[in-house]
Amino acid sequence: MSTERIYSLIRSPHVSEKTARTQEVSNQYVFEVASDATKPEIKEAVEKLFSVKVEAVQVLNVHGKNKTFKNRPGKRTGWRKAYVRLGEGQSIDLMAKA
Repeated sequence: MSTERIYSLIRSPHVSEKTARTQEVSNQYVFEVASDATKPEIKEAVEKLFSVKVEAVQVLNVHGKNKTFKNRPGKRTGWRKAYVRLGEGQSIDLMAKA
C-alpha cells in the first residue's frame, strides 16, 4: 500500500469520553477513516503509521443527522468510524505534539 493511500485512509483520531474509556478498558482506539476503507486496509495503515500490532478492526458508518438552519432543512454528512484493538501491552499516544 502506498504512503499516500495510508495517509488518506486514517483521517483523524476520534476523541471523546466514550473513546477514552474504551482505550482504558479494552485497549481499543477509534479513528475517523475514509468512507471506502476496508478492514484489512485500516489494519495495515494503523500498523505502519504507529508501529503497533493490530488484533482486530471493527468498522461502522455514522449517518448524518437531519438538521434545520433558519427554518431550512438540511442534512449533515455521514462518516465512517473504525474501532482498532491493539495487542497486549501496546498503545498509541494520540496526544503527542509534533
